[in-house]
Amino acid sequence: MTLLNVLGTPLAPCSYDPLTGYFRDGCCRTDESDTGSHLICARVTAEFLAFSQQMGNDLSTPRPEWRFAGLQPGDRWCLCATRWRQALLAGLAPPVVLECTHQRALEFVSLQDLKAHAYRPPQAGE
Repeated sequence: MTLLNVLGTPLAPCSYDPLTGYFRDGCCRTDESDTGSHLICARVTAEFLAFSQQMGNDLSTPRPEWRFAGLQPGDRWCLCATRWRQALLAGLAPPVVLECTHQRALEFVSLQDLKAHAYRPPQAGE
């Protein structure tokens, strides 16, 4: 079975460095055991990392015991859909990589909101 992204095309990997995903396989895929619904591939910002820490999930501090180096602004990471929605409501939603965001994210947020926050790489000369 092919996993699909929010655009209805095959789900692309989010990040191998840092290695992300609920299954730590680089993809924002999920199953019933993923109670956090790590579905949204985001390019984290300093503002989002501070917000997440305030909400009780420190994604910046290295945790060697979990083989986690800590995230830096610009890293891509599979976020919990509810945390991204909270950040959206707070005006701090990080950019989303649509091709790498699992279609089940649409159970939590609208495609319109995701597209409004789509990551757009800088073009040559910008």
